[in-house]
Amino acid sequence: MSAFDCDLFVIGGGSGGVRAARMAGQRGARVMLAEAAALGGTCVNVGCIPKKLYSYAAQFAQEFEDAAGFGWDLQPARFDWRRLKKNRAHEIARLNGVYEHLLRTAGVDLVRGWATLCDPHTVQVATADGARRWRARHILVATGGTPSVPHIAGKEHVLTSDSMFDLDPFPGRLVVVGGGYIACEFASIFRGLGAAVTQLYRGEQVLRGFDDDVRHFLAQEVRKHGVDLRLRSDVAAIGRQGEALAVTLADGEVLPADCVLYATGRVPNVAGLGLDAAGVRLSPHGGIVVDEHYRSTAPSVFAVGDVTARLQLTPVALAEAMVVVDQLFGKRERAMSYDFVPTAVFTHPGIGTVGLTEAEARARHGEVRIFRSEFRALKHTLSGNPERTLMKLVVDAATDRVVGLHMVGQDAGEIVQGFAVAMKAGATKAVFDSTIGIHPTAAEEFVTMREPVGM
Repeated sequence: MSAFDCDLFVIGGGSGGVRAARMAGQRGARVMLAEAAALGGTCVNVGCIPKKLYSYAAQFAQEFEDAAGFGWDLQPARFDWRRLKKNRAHEIARLNGVYEHLLRTAGVDLVRGWATLCDPHTVQVATADGARRWRARHILVATGGTPSVPHIAGKEHVLTSDSMFDLDPFPGRLVVVGGGYIACEFASIFRGLGAAVTQLYRGEQVLRGFDDDVRHFLAQEVRKHGVDLRLRSDVAAIGRQGEALAVTLADGEVLPADCVLYATGRVPNVAGLGLDAAGVRLSPHGGIVVDEHYRSTAPSVFAVGDVTARLQLTPVALAEAMVVVDQLFGKRERAMSYDFVPTAVFTHPGIGTVGLTEAEARARHGEVRIFRSEFRALKHTLSGNPERTLMKLVVDAATDRVVGLHMVGQDAGEIVQGFAVAMKAGATKAVFDSTIGIHPTAAEEFVTMREPVGM
């Protein structure tokens, strides 16, 4: 009889955890998975999926306005916040069921409760029926990340992104604190849905880590859409003012608000996991330290996704999970590359990007060629919408390889995904130039930019 109750015990039922458990189960491994909350993790429940659904909802307001230029006369639109919440909740519940079905059909034993490590091979789960322990040959920690809010006066009055999808009532005045992609997305979404939005960021420009042209262009465009974006602005305190909140800024100005969202970053969700007992070491940033195969300092314990404090992207967690499964139950041939990982930001307008920023490319390659185009999309020649589109290519001068591609505009994420394949394959600017564009589309601009604007 085996000394272990299972071959793999997965802690966390988010994207990475479910993928690893399901794939391991399909390979014949005995797999258990513990999750204390809804299956699907942040992405399905309070992240990517509901955020994108709300982004779609917010876009309709602009579409209704744009329609007039194309001959459509519409009745004044009325937004029903409760209906949107109800429909979103129904879809998320469906996805929760899909995740459970995938696990069950792969033979995964699902345990509902909070899991902690007792030692490198023992997991204890606190369930509704009491605590129980299991011995596992291997353990995978995939508990994701959690929002982080700094210590400020009135911290008890603020909300994080996890709470934004079920607000009651809809906030007429929203203050968003932060300059990362989550802050920018929620500012755009709630402005589109009809809230008066003020976004505060203490830095010089939003979206630190993105290409500088993208950052400055996006800032100008969201202001066109009505977001009151204030840079170099910080909060001193938050308090009650009757039924509303009062946000006192560092310069003394007081902003009234119905809701204050702090989107100031996420940290690895490691509290209460018993990692010390298993000999699992954390990095200075609080993430689980892993090697190239996602093995921690405890040889039997692995970790993937946001809990390792690397790239906080769902597809990255999925890919990392597949590396672990291949290492434990496969041919050990799969490897993970973080080069040319595409990403999108669902602001209005949206952002799509893959590869290096201009600054990163100059630091890595030295001489680069920059191709950039800014234009008003064909649609807006009739709509009257002042929104503009930005496209940018960063090319390594020595090899002619396209090492960075960035877009701000409608459908940016959809457009950039295809170009990410070409860049992963090593496409050069000459290949881009020889590719026939689809006319008339915005995407064709990436293959028609001929003259560099910077070296």
